[in-house]
Amino acid sequence: MANIKGGEFLIKEIKAEDIFISEEFNEEQNMMKEAVVEFIDREVWPHKERFEGKDYALTEEVMRKAGEMGFLGVSIPEKYGGIGMGFVSTMLVTDYISSATGSLGTAFGAHTGIGTMPIFLYGTEDQKNKYLPWLTSGEKFGAYCLTEPGAGSDANSGKTTAELTEDGKHYKINGQKMWISNAGFAEVFIVFARIEDDKKITAFILDYDKENPNGVTLGEEEHKLGITSSSTRQVFFENTLIPVENMLSERAKGFKIAMNSLNVGRIKLGAACLDASRRIITNSVQYGNERKQFKTAISNFGAIQKKYADMCTKTFTIDAACYRAAKDIQNMVDGLLAEGKSHQEAELAAFQEYAIECAIIKVYASEVSQFVSDEGIQIFGGMGFSKDTPMESAWRDARITRIYEGTNEINRLLTVGMLLKKAMKGQIDVMTPAMEVGSSLMGIPSFDTPDFSEVLSEEKVMLDKLKKAFLMVAGKAVQTFGMDLDKHQQLILAAAEIMIEIYMAESAILKAEKLVKSTSKKEAECQIAMAKLNLFNAIETTNSFGKEAILYFAEGDEQRMMLMGLKRFTKYVNNPNPIALRKVIAEKLIAENKYCF
Repeated sequence: MANIKGGEFLIKEIKAEDIFISEEFNEEQNMMKEAVVEFIDREVWPHKERFEGKDYALTEEVMRKAGEMGFLGVSIPEKYGGIGMGFVSTMLVTDYISSATGSLGTAFGAHTGIGTMPIFLYGTEDQKNKYLPWLTSGEKFGAYCLTEPGAGSDANSGKTTAELTEDGKHYKINGQKMWISNAGFAEVFIVFARIEDDKKITAFILDYDKENPNGVTLGEEEHKLGITSSSTRQVFFENTLIPVENMLSERAKGFKIAMNSLNVGRIKLGAACLDASRRIITNSVQYGNERKQFKTAISNFGAIQKKYADMCTKTFTIDAACYRAAKDIQNMVDGLLAEGKSHQEAELAAFQEYAIECAIIKVYASEVSQFVSDEGIQIFGGMGFSKDTPMESAWRDARITRIYEGTNEINRLLTVGMLLKKAMKGQIDVMTPAMEVGSSLMGIPSFDTPDFSEVLSEEKVMLDKLKKAFLMVAGKAVQTFGMDLDKHQQLILAAAEIMIEIYMAESAILKAEKLVKSTSKKEAECQIAMAKLNLFNAIETTNSFGKEAILYFAEGDEQRMMLMGLKRFTKYVNNPNPIALRKVIAEKLIAENKYCF
């Protein structure tokens, strides 16, 4: 399996054998999957009403049980109390443990991600040996105190201060944090504060004891739209003392810690949307097969079948991208470990390398989660609006996913920004192929018909053309605005939409192709249909946002030439039939009476 650098999918042809798919879980991973599913079916689904009734104690109780089962430290090395199974297994557990309620999913994600990873990635050996066994076992839970009333997306603008005491043994923390997940039951806080007039914030580890609060005051539980049993509180610090040895990494490195920790949270959030979507689809299909209107099951209606197919296609695509990126990260970690790097160094480097993919997955998966739950409500009709069915709570829980771990708007801007930063550092050559695409627009296009005899061969050609469309738009944007590009956010957002669609479409196509090779064209008929349908939608999106970008930065003959190029890059030789593709997918779901991919 070849190692592809982060962002290189835009300039390289990726082969099916170069990606990992969830159907390739090993025996140990499948056993872990079964254990998590059984755990959720036993500990969570029977108590859905309690989770919707702000039962914070239940969330804490289930989290402690998850710790006892080993679910909180899947990829943490055994010497720190974890299982050491690797990042793919971490994604697997996140996927299935988040399926029943966003309250548990948020508590789990906050604890195992931003609550634990800053210590694992940046802590000293003493810090890791002290805190990680607590965090991986569920003996103590973590919380991440970054956001403030005036510092949300602009995380480095926080006003919380850290002042060294006269004896030089402690930092005295004063300030306010808000929207802190797990605050109601956490005992290990990652706190970000500014020392004197430093340009960047610094991170600290705070041991919190309710019996000896040390100047820490918790606000009341926030009343939220969704994730109602996820503890979310303000945290106030008044002359809170933290030992100097509890500084995390170095002074003024807090912003870097915050951003790199979020990379882990972003891709795990993508996984957290997955099985929740699968279960919504299953519930919707079962309801559609049972619900009769006009003397027939509503699943027989084309309008309902369209919803099934679109929900299923988008969920299949998340699955493909999540496990593809997870294995890329794990491969890099394994490679660096083989070179003698520590787990800490290897994982930090890998999450930084694939930060673009992490942001892409976060955006796409969170929006699909909202889409799937919304369509679930629609299929259930009036019943979907009732708290007596799972759709209403799923829809409310899904809404936060587009906000935390960085809003989707920020993450869209980051995808393009990080790509250009890698290009400027010489880590990835985007501009050379971009200039080649620009030059090719002046030439006469080939009218030869390629050989499309292989399964998904035309789709792979179209994917290559979409990459050229992105390079055309991004290259011209950089050429036009240079270092001022960041002042043109709507243009960056348009380029980001195209980039996101390319990565997700490629993931679905390669997964389907790999399944064809491991099974057969007939057995993978629905997966082929989903890959084709998803690409069709990606092309429509590319056409729309590509045109928007071109109309913004080009005029006259150049504009006409680029619009012709966009048309060339988004034109099939053999147009697919999206309605027929949806029918293939929906009929399979209806026959199986569940999500079955």
